[in-house]
Amino acid sequence: MDTGSTAWMLASTALVCLMVPGLALFYGGMVAAKSVLNMTMMVFGAVALVGCIWIIYGYSASFGNSIGGAGLLGNVGEYFGMKGVIKDDPHAVIPASVFAAFQALFAALTAALICGAISDRIKFGAWMVFTGIWVTLVYLPVAHWVFAFDGKGVVGGWIVNKLGAVDYAGGTAVHINSGAAALAMILVLGKRAGWPNRLSRPHNLPLVMLGAGILWFGWFGFNGGSALAAGNAASVVVLNTFAATCSALLAWLLVEKLRDGHATSLGGASGAIAGLVAITPSCGAVTPLGALATGAIGGAACALAVGLKYRFGFDDSLDVVGVHLVGGLTGTLLVGILGTADAPSGRTGLLYGGGFKLLGQQAVGAFAVLVYSFVVTWLIAKALDKTMGLRVTAEAEQEGLDVHLHAETAYDLLSGTGSTASRPTPAPEPAKAAEPATA
Repeated sequence: MDTGSTAWMLASTALVCLMVPGLALFYGGMVAAKSVLNMTMMVFGAVALVGCIWIIYGYSASFGNSIGGAGLLGNVGEYFGMKGVIKDDPHAVIPASVFAAFQALFAALTAALICGAISDRIKFGAWMVFTGIWVTLVYLPVAHWVFAFDGKGVVGGWIVNKLGAVDYAGGTAVHINSGAAALAMILVLGKRAGWPNRLSRPHNLPLVMLGAGILWFGWFGFNGGSALAAGNAASVVVLNTFAATCSALLAWLLVEKLRDGHATSLGGASGAIAGLVAITPSCGAVTPLGALATGAIGGAACALAVGLKYRFGFDDSLDVVGVHLVGGLTGTLLVGILGTADAPSGRTGLLYGGGFKLLGQQAVGAFAVLVYSFVVTWLIAKALDKTMGLRVTAEAEQEGLDVHLHAETAYDLLSGTGSTASRPTPAPEPAKAAEPATA
């Protein structure tokens, strides 16, 4: 057991956990004040539900020995209820339990990312049911494809082992997966009332910036922890993650300035996230200069892509498709171009004389996840819409989801009463006896 690597993984898990409130703040600041609590509740609700699923059967389905050796799904019964995971294995570099906790947060955050695309119009209960089904049918198989490496007597997923594609920290399993699912949900759920003629402006941009900063901080654990050891690989990944985020932020602002005549704080925050998304699959495959290029290309591509929703008419509320799907595709494909044998992944891309082989492998892996996630998500959403219904009433959408779904308001600056959800109704005062008449 490597105590240094174990300590790094424990710290990385804590860093990734901090991304949960970071995402809630980032998304919450971008919606209207009347729905900010609903947005944060969807993030935290998804994380809680996925965490329970992960403990019961999610970890086993993702990292159990592949059923039939096909590389499509792990054996659900192998680690059911975390069976055997907490035993001390003296031959392991890090405990299986910390790896399980680390990967649980990957699953939870992937599901939570989707809710940003469908804000202001979905029932909270329907969202929770969707999340449980989606993680089971979409995320767990894809995580097995991408993250489950072959081991001694163990057969893992087909993308990482049979295809040989590189995805260091989840460009396919996390970002392409959630982005494709978001697009499918948008198409089933429909547009917000009045969109695009009546747009909902972000109610608190400082919250957006704060959320982006927390996500940036947590992403060092997200990417760096994927090295599974405290050493050179994790160090390179952290350096590349920082470099790509910086260049992406600047690239997004440059696109805004050239296109709109001004650079915005929302653009800066979005550019940082775009860079983090783009570098996620390639953080262990490129040089720091390659990371700068990946971030710049990813930031510019995402800045241009967010406008496609107006051209094609799909209401992606917080640009999950434009940032996570496009950014994930960009970063995954750039591995096939900018990958170098000097980086921890040790794969050579087109620019370094590796030919088109790696680029082809990256493309197959990326589009396999995209198609699978989109199709299955669309079927899940369609079935739920036909049975329990996904959309809130027109009245709830107009007045705000916070009051209608949660009986709360985020800001009560006039009356000072705050939330009424858990406050008991005061008993009426007893009537006073009538005073005698006076002259």
